[in-house]
Amino acid sequence: MIVIDTSALTAFILKEPGWQSLITYVTNSISIDHIVKEVMNAIWKAQVKGIVSREYAFKLRDILMSLIGKNVVLEPEEKYVDRAFMIAIDNKLPIYDSLHIALAMSKGLPPFNA
Repeated sequence: MIVIDTSALTAFILKEPGWQSLITYVTNSISIDHIVKEVMNAIWKAQVKGIVSREYAFKLRDILMSLIGKNVVLEPEEKYVDRAFMIAIDNKLPIYDSLHIALAMSKGLPPFNA
C-alpha cells in the first residue's frame, strides 16, 4: 500500500500520458479525504476546457467514486492537519502536499506522486 496524492490519482482518472503505469499504485492506496474534491475539480476543469464532454465527466466521476473505499482508502484530514502544518512551515511546502507526507509518515508508508 502507498499514499497516493491528487496528481497521481488525477492522472489515472483523466488517462493522462503514462496513466497505465499508475494502475498498480491506484488499486492499493490510501489518501487524505480531500483528494475526492481535488480530483473532481480536475474533472470539472477538463470539462470546462472542452477536454472531456459533459457525459464523459460524469463517467469519470463514477469511476473515481468506484475506487474510493475499495482501492483508495480515505483518511480524514483532521487527523493529520497539525503535523502537516508543521511539515509545511518547516519545509516551505503547501499544506496539501504536507497532508500526504504526514499521512505517509504516520502510517510508515511510501508516498507516491505523479
